[in-house]
Amino acid sequence: MIRVNVSITNISGERFWDISKPVPPIQINTNLNLVEVEKKAEDMLEVPFVLTVNYNPSVAQISLKGRAYVAGSKEEIGKIYSEYKEKKPPPPVLVQSISNVVFVESIILSRTLNVPPPIPLPQIPPAKEHIEKKPSGVDYTA
Repeated sequence: MIRVNVSITNISGERFWDISKPVPPIQINTNLNLVEVEKKAEDMLEVPFVLTVNYNPSVAQISLKGRAYVAGSKEEIGKIYSEYKEKKPPPPVLVQSISNVVFVESIILSRTLNVPPPIPLPQIPPAKEHIEKKPSGVDYTA
């Protein structure tokens, strides 16, 4: 079983938009980059990563850097490392573990900077008017 421990080593955030102006409609681009996979031992990998969050128009910028430590059996770690060398995508458990940590941190930082969070908020669909439809056919009510 693979275990992933994620550690953030650098946090950077800056608001460019004047706080007195309302934030315009924006597009938020996030990019999670796993820089490389380093073999630290037969049963351990180290994966440096960088998350960048860019706002368009340029309202703010957020950046997080860190390292994920992947532990598991010699076979599991060997497989992940060899797939990395073959330029195959990393295992979903690794990407998901890093994403869970960095997106929570980026949301906290966006709140501190008073800018929209870098994840889409759930949208509540507008309520549809309820139209009562009478069943078709013969009306037996008297």
